[in-house]
Amino acid sequence: MKKTRVGFIETVIIKGPEGERAFLARIDTGAARNSMDLDIAKKLGIKSILKHTVVKSASGVKSRPVMKAKLQIAGRKIRASFTIAERAHMRYPVLIGRKTLKKGFIIDPEKKS
Repeated sequence: MKKTRVGFIETVIIKGPEGERAFLARIDTGAARNSMDLDIAKKLGIKSILKHTVVKSASGVKSRPVMKAKLQIAGRKIRASFTIAERAHMRYPVLIGRKTLKKGFIIDPEKKS
């Protein structure tokens, strides 16, 4: 299978029941899971919580809800799970982690979004 090249920063499209929007996302091999800002989930109408998971981060250990959404990254469309968190204070409202990257993506540090 041919791998899809992504850079450290990518424009992604997230689609929910109430529309779709483009966001800059940080590609993070240090993170296991994807994460999106709570406001994005609300604006796109993503409400169905699949489960809660424990997430370890620099700010400590927290339980976060997990939701599914349609994600388009580097021209590929996939269904992905996201933990939902307050990310307004962070530079990127969306983070893409290893579980998604294992679906046929390769990171090229020289690629620009």
